[in-house]
Amino acid sequence: MTPPSENRTPETHPVLDEVTRRVTARSATTRAAYLERIRSAAGPAAGPTREGLGCANLAHGAAACGPDKLTLTATPARNLAIVTAYNDMLSAHQPFETYPALIKEAARDAGGVAQVAGGVPAMCDGITQGRAGMELSLFSRDVIVMSTAVALSHDMFDAAVLLGVCDKIVPGLVMGALSFGHLPVLLAPAGPMPSGLPNKEKARVRQAFAAGEIDRAELLEAESQSYHGPGTCTFFGTANSNQLLMEIMGLHLPGSTFVNPGTPLRDALTAETARRALAAAGDRSLAMGEIVDEKAVVNGIVALLATGGSTNHTMHLVAMAAAAGVQITWDDFSDLSSVVPLLARIYPNGEADVNHFRAAGGVQLLVRELVRAGLLHDDVATVDGPGLSRYTREPFLADGGLVWREGPEESPDKSVLRGVADPFAPDGGLRVLHGNLGRSVVKTSAVEPDHRVVEAPAVVVEDQDELLAAYHAGELDGRDFVAVVRYQGPRSNGMPELHKLTPALGVLQDRGQRVAVVTDGRMSGASGKVPAALHVTPEAARGGPRQKVRDGDPIRLDTLVGTLSLLVDADEFDAREPARRDEPSGPTFGTGRELFAAFRAVVGPADEGATVAL
Repeated sequence: MTPPSENRTPETHPVLDEVTRRVTARSATTRAAYLERIRSAAGPAAGPTREGLGCANLAHGAAACGPDKLTLTATPARNLAIVTAYNDMLSAHQPFETYPALIKEAARDAGGVAQVAGGVPAMCDGITQGRAGMELSLFSRDVIVMSTAVALSHDMFDAAVLLGVCDKIVPGLVMGALSFGHLPVLLAPAGPMPSGLPNKEKARVRQAFAAGEIDRAELLEAESQSYHGPGTCTFFGTANSNQLLMEIMGLHLPGSTFVNPGTPLRDALTAETARRALAAAGDRSLAMGEIVDEKAVVNGIVALLATGGSTNHTMHLVAMAAAAGVQITWDDFSDLSSVVPLLARIYPNGEADVNHFRAAGGVQLLVRELVRAGLLHDDVATVDGPGLSRYTREPFLADGGLVWREGPEESPDKSVLRGVADPFAPDGGLRVLHGNLGRSVVKTSAVEPDHRVVEAPAVVVEDQDELLAAYHAGELDGRDFVAVVRYQGPRSNGMPELHKLTPALGVLQDRGQRVAVVTDGRMSGASGKVPAALHVTPEAARGGPRQKVRDGDPIRLDTLVGTLSLLVDADEFDAREPARRDEPSGPTFGTGRELFAAFRAVVGPADEGATVAL
């Protein structure tokens, strides 16, 4: 194996240092309690975890283990848990069908055993977009948290490999596994599908359909050319942001994130992931809870900002960090965004997809540039060993084996990936807005400069379909407006994504109208060219001031100075009665929504991770 780059790491950027110190101080009590808990769970024993089981317990665990049964019951071999989010409805998760067999074979070759410990649900936001099922989407993350914990609860396992890719799945797997943070845990990605219809053309076709210029058959043909085979969707939404974060936070093998499925290199990386997990068993320095520390979490924020990643991670990363006892806030994102340059242009922040990003230097060049600039902590633990500079290497197959070589020093395509000295923008393209309407996050990396400030009258709706009906009726034509889509937060209806709005609002913006969105709902990594203040907190169902906003109220969304303001006399506004109070938005039955009433009742606010699990 080629040694990691020996380039000298420069001094840490002062803002990175300040934010990390602040996070560490804020987390002192919770992080110490978490570490004490997982170190106590590890116990003094040097042998396999299952040594503590009674004979009947062990017999149940080994009963269906086939050729590995004797190994489990009569030897000290380590046992590897596989927690899988496989289903063959999701293109991103279909490749996981073959992973357990690969992992089990690699484990046997390494003198160990692997068992599928359990499965977790994996729903597709692409399928449920604009449907009632989207109201279950965010809550599915916490179901995955609990399902992961159930899978690992049998005291049979010494390490784990987690199989997941998409939006809520990876955060849920990580949060659940961190409850077993004394174990070494690696994530094995599936990789993106090969490139299909260019993303710019896909966006054009969607807007043409919204404008009534093409029919449904033409739209379906374009969508099918975009999403055409096994693997992750190739745009840089939450799924691919997840994968980037897992590599930057040291939970993937170097260079494994964006290798396409169904290739010999992908299979070799999956097998190596199993071998590394088994080799780490019993090594407390490689326990997941030790790796996911304050510096690893801050590195994750930096990588998200430098690539223009998903706004969903202003919730997911907050929740993942909290599961390890690390407390981060939206202000940490905002302060880092002010100094972390935007180095990548990946759709919806550009025209390239993640396959192009990988070809342009990918994660390896991103790490090299940010470490050299003092904008990533190099002194971290990873599943590959000490130091994030190990992740400047990329994997290859040579002489029948897997090897790592240093990645490029410079991008071969600077329209996709650039260095710190020549960024696409000097900041990370994510702002936190403050004002009398609450706090929110806005992704500016895909918004043109002349649309980053919008002042216009409010159009108030309580459902995205209500706004779309107004659009199709021509009621929004020829007017500037700020769409206030309220009662879309986690307590109200599970915080659905509102992507159905994007093509229609894009049409109006292209016609010269100044439009923006203010919502306590989500628009995730596919947030595009229309400025959108998302995750507004407190949400309307928690008494947020959007309860009192009326049609025609002037609103100013200013991403340059970071404000979200209702331009109404304060005394008049305070005297208004709210539109309604705490009742959920829309139906609470059907498509399983009634089963999540308890979640809606207790879920935390967006800026604290919107979770019921912590």
